[in-house]
Amino acid sequence: MTQSQTRRAFLHSSKALVALPFLESLGLAKTVTATAATAPKRMVYLGMGFGVTADTWYPELDEIGRGYVFPKILKPLAKHQDDLTFIQNLEHQFSNDGHSGSTFWLTGANRYAIAGQSFHNTISADQVAAEHLGKDTRFTSIQLASQSSGSNADGHGPGLSLAWNKHGKPVSALNTPVSAFHRLFSDETMPLEQRQKLLDEQRSVLDTVLSDARSVNRKINKGDADKLDEYFQSIREIEIRLTKEEQWLEVPKKMPNPALKAPEESMEGVEEMRMMFDIMFAAMQVDATRVLSYRMPVNSVISSLGAGISAHSMSHYSAGERRQVSEMRDRTNAKVLADFIDKLKASKETNGTSLFDNSTITMGSNLRSVHSLGNCPTIVTGGGSGIKHGRHLVMRDKKTPLCNLWLSQLQGSGIDIKSHGDSTGNIPELFEA
Repeated sequence: MTQSQTRRAFLHSSKALVALPFLESLGLAKTVTATAATAPKRMVYLGMGFGVTADTWYPELDEIGRGYVFPKILKPLAKHQDDLTFIQNLEHQFSNDGHSGSTFWLTGANRYAIAGQSFHNTISADQVAAEHLGKDTRFTSIQLASQSSGSNADGHGPGLSLAWNKHGKPVSALNTPVSAFHRLFSDETMPLEQRQKLLDEQRSVLDTVLSDARSVNRKINKGDADKLDEYFQSIREIEIRLTKEEQWLEVPKKMPNPALKAPEESMEGVEEMRMMFDIMFAAMQVDATRVLSYRMPVNSVISSLGAGISAHSMSHYSAGERRQVSEMRDRTNAKVLADFIDKLKASKETNGTSLFDNSTITMGSNLRSVHSLGNCPTIVTGGGSGIKHGRHLVMRDKKTPLCNLWLSQLQGSGIDIKSHGDSTGNIPELFEA
């Protein structure tokens, strides 16, 4: 055994190997990063990379309230004007990366908040919602992305999805329509007894992990004890997930009516994005989850529309082809969202309301345009959080925290929290007729 191997400590069981986090005290090397009378509330977050075509996407600043002229570039959404809210002058005070449209979008965190660390994040709004709205569904939350949006080339920045857990760690996503479809709607082929045995084995591994880790805990300093405590919390999250999986073992997955056709492997671009929206709608129909997020692609979308430039090049528009492609991207996003709203309005809950009536949907970005991080593009729709729609709102304070919106939506959806991220309070105007 080499010296480097002897410096590695693992927690063993007869079936698995789980690595401890890096602990300076022991010189351990980190190797693994380790759910009616009242219809339920649902929340959907749609994140755009590289922002928007700023001078044509927003309503005019002097047209506040109702009766504003709807932006021509977003014409597909105009039929839903009475059910939309545009909000201007929202931003994240700590934003400093002009290529990160979604990393801190739902968190509002300061990446340099911890001395000596180059990156720090906190829990995202969707995961706060999931803790409260996801208790009674098979999936506490669902994160969607695309293979293209997983790279900085799409203007999203670091992360695996829009979601970050309570420790500020990235939450993985389903990156293709095929993986999302089968995860949500395909029944397991493994026999029930075998699935139960597998869960039991996973629990056995966790028991061994916790026992060995607690023995390590007696030999380390305060700093490493904090790291190990975070590790224990991660193990606890796995325990919660296993318990939930066990509760749903004998419950067959539901397919929406009419049935959603399984997607093809070759989907990409606009076709892929439309299918992801169809999958989100179907998941809401069968109540598979009540919290969804989608890290929307850019490069593959504009390429499928015939553009010959990259998303990054498009984002630095001024005139000519770059501007044309940027506006084409904005119209496409508007069309996909408009179609999604159509379906939500047409789908009825058991109490006679629609999915739209009980959902809160936000489309936006942490990035306005080019490298500008102020006045984050924000459209909100759906009746789930009690927002009075049909208006264009402009915050008096040009530095109103975007987290004030997340706080308002969460509170409006019945979630009892006092703050989120860098919020300074909710936005009363949202709920005033």
